[in-house]
Amino acid sequence: MEVESFESEEVAKRLNEWFVSIKVDREERPDVDKVYMTYVQALYGGGGWPLSVFLSPNLKPLMGGTYFPPDDKYGRPGFKTVLRRVKEAWETNREMLEKSGTLAIEQLSEALSSKVEARGLSDQMSQISLRLCAEQLSNSYDPKFGGFSSAPKFPRPVEIYLMLYQLKRLTEDGKETEANRHLKMVCHSLQCMARGGVHDHIGGGFHRYSVDECWHVPHFEKMLYDQGQLVNAYLDTFSITKDIFYSSVARDILDYLRREMIGAEGEIYSAEDADSAEHEGASRKKEGAFYVWTSKEIDEVVGEYANLFKDHYYVKASGNCDLSRMSDPHNEFKGGNVLIERKDVPTMASKVGMPLDEYSRILGECREKLFNVRSSRPRPHLDDKVIVSWNGLAISSFARASRILKAEANETKFYFPVVGCDSCEYLEVAETAAKFIKNKLYDVQTKRLRHSFRNGPSKATGFLDDYAFLISGLLDLYEYGGRMDWLIWAIELQATQDELFLDRDGGGYFNTPGEDPSVLLRVKEDYDGAEPSGNSVSAVNLIRLSSMVAGGRSEYFRRTAVHLLAVFEKRLKDQSIAVPLMCCATDMLSVPSRKQVVLVGDKNSTEFHNMVAAVYASYDLNRTVIQIDPSNKEDMGFWETYNQNIAQMAEGSPADKTVAHVCQNFVCSAPVADPVALQDLLKKGTFSASSR
Repeated sequence: MEVESFESEEVAKRLNEWFVSIKVDREERPDVDKVYMTYVQALYGGGGWPLSVFLSPNLKPLMGGTYFPPDDKYGRPGFKTVLRRVKEAWETNREMLEKSGTLAIEQLSEALSSKVEARGLSDQMSQISLRLCAEQLSNSYDPKFGGFSSAPKFPRPVEIYLMLYQLKRLTEDGKETEANRHLKMVCHSLQCMARGGVHDHIGGGFHRYSVDECWHVPHFEKMLYDQGQLVNAYLDTFSITKDIFYSSVARDILDYLRREMIGAEGEIYSAEDADSAEHEGASRKKEGAFYVWTSKEIDEVVGEYANLFKDHYYVKASGNCDLSRMSDPHNEFKGGNVLIERKDVPTMASKVGMPLDEYSRILGECREKLFNVRSSRPRPHLDDKVIVSWNGLAISSFARASRILKAEANETKFYFPVVGCDSCEYLEVAETAAKFIKNKLYDVQTKRLRHSFRNGPSKATGFLDDYAFLISGLLDLYEYGGRMDWLIWAIELQATQDELFLDRDGGGYFNTPGEDPSVLLRVKEDYDGAEPSGNSVSAVNLIRLSSMVAGGRSEYFRRTAVHLLAVFEKRLKDQSIAVPLMCCATDMLSVPSRKQVVLVGDKNSTEFHNMVAAVYASYDLNRTVIQIDPSNKEDMGFWETYNQNIAQMAEGSPADKTVAHVCQNFVCSAPVADPVALQDLLKKGTFSASSR
């Protein structure tokens, strides 16, 4: 629509004469986008982008829609006709239009500010929402190509999170057969995604979505929020299966981010566009031009092993984007190939009678040659906005990878390219990104966040997602890295989040502070889509915090989580597939007692690091990890204030070695000082199975 309508001089003339045109970056102002997208969805039963909404001078919506095509040469009405008819309606029926817009906003405001009188969640719902969601996802599973939807296919990581969480619970209940069925669905989906064209086999990372059912032809945009969440999905699957395929993909994404998406001060950028010029000086950009290859180009670049490479990645002389008209509606990929693996590496190595190591090495060398050539092409535009919420997701993935991947770092044989650093200090990346946000986008006086940064902080204040996602990342920074200041800041931010967004009477969190009168709707969002909802992430954060601190603070966090989930009980019951992460949070509340692993010792010692590695050798979302150094005054001061049980545990531990206490409600087992003994304690009820 940008090319078809907004670049038309005739359309521009009408817009300038009849309207005041305002273009909103929905990433910079998600609060404004949410108001008018909600209106269009309610009015027409669906929505999407681009979004065009016509407003009265008092910002009330009059009408709107998504894609408006241009008027064509056959006289079929399009965007110019829409503009004329809106102008005529405004001139003849202004009062009626304004009243309808006001009424629509009033009704939406009432419907979207859900409240509950009861502050508890029914016992039935806390026990069944997880199962309901897992059943609905299983019923929508694609057994041929993986994933839990039909085309277009989006990598929705919250679906993977729920299925992994559910299989852990099934295993604890002795339901191994059902758990393995869930694991096969997850593994098959992640393998198909990683082998598909939605994954950038040359430079790493994942594109936005696939237009077809087999993950082949993507919309080539790369979003930070996808990368961060997908890393955690692959990390968790590696933790369960110990299959290095999944750790390789996680590394591939993280190293793409390090190489292409991180600024000079450690800030992590938001996206790379789908379109780029085919060559320097080209007047038009084309989708996927940076990523698509002709068979001839591969012959010229790869040389000796071109045929092997083309067979592996389904490269055809005529191009391979001919699955359907939907794959290439604008005929931009004619003769081009999107690299895709139809069979996995071991199968293809066996097919040509080559040892797996040699076959993998050859593929890696071919990819590196293509990477070097591709680097000379005009790059897609880099959106260098720094968005707090998306940085929070990435901080989480880097922090978790720093421990989960450490054990296999010296053994991994990469299935995918790691162009650049293959022994990166992932924890340092996470901490540097967090420091950037604290230094540039956080006011220590007001304790408030700004939403984004580009050539300076944006005017937009932080939204719910900014606080919730950053708190989640900071909790991971503490649990995986051990620095107390991140936990202290997380608790500080949680207090500000509650002050700005919490509906203390009705329960749950609004998406905005409600301080800007020009933002007409204050919504309590719950949908866990491409990004999880702020309320779902907040529920998990509150549960995690409640298991760290003690006494009244712990009770407050848990009570707030219960009240939040009660607001969405109908949604959890009727449409659980829409809220997978919230279903996980609901189950976390129903677990009789969350496990705490308290590690006490010198955090800089090898012994301490080995004990941390032992903890993260297994998967368990119902586990809180507390790291404390008795010789550190900041550590001891915090725990003496927030949880004296932890402080006493540290004071009573031997001064000359690292020990671990495995506790439930801080009733603890005897301390152990050996990583193997710690793993044995933690393995009780931990899932362990092959993914293949």
